[in-house]
Parts: sequence; C-alpha cells; structure tokens
Amino acid sequence: MTGGWLRREAGGDVVLALHVQPGAKRSEIAGVHGNALKIRLAAPPLDGRANACLIAFLADALGVPRAQVELLAGATSRKKRLRVRGAAATAIDALEACAAACPDKPAQR
Repeated sequence: MTGGWLRREAGGDVVLALHVQPGAKRSEIAGVHGNALKIRLAAPPLDGRANACLIAFLADALGVPRAQVELLAGATSRKKRLRVRGAAATAIDALEACAAACPDKPAQR
C-alpha cells in the first residue's frame, strides 16, 4: 500500500511524493512520513547537492539513468515531487516493499 506517495501515470511514468532529510549518515529509504516516502540523504542541503544526491539515489534504486528522474516540485523544500520515466514495474514494486517494511511515521508539523 503506497498511502498516496506513489502515482502511476499513463505511459509507465511514476510520480513520487517525498519527504527528504538531508545531512544523514547515509542515503536510505526511511519509511513513510504522512503521505510521502521518507528518504534520508547523505548530502547537505547546500548548492543543490541534496537534490543531486536524491536523483542519483533514486535512479540507482530504480535502475534508470539519472536523466529519467525529474524534480517536479520542491527544489528548496523537504517536500518534493519527482517523476521517474522508464522504471521497471519490478523496481517500483521493490520500492513499495522497502517502504512497507519500515514503520509508518505520522507527519509532524
């Protein structure tokens, strides 16, 4: 169950709603945060480094080139939306399973 953080679009694209925590010890999926997939990043939130790290992390996790991962919204925010083109259904299913294995965390305000 995605809880709204993953939307499959016509043509095979997926749009991900993310809550990003930059400056972590390592880049990893940390579960679900409200209606967003929480991802910790090992890059600081300076000069776009966290966004570049996020794109590289997701491209690697989903087995697509970085050019296929597009930041749609949230360039300077922890809340982000990304579009991924060309990801295999098995890779998306694995991402969902990884998120499901982590306990849900309520959104903090």
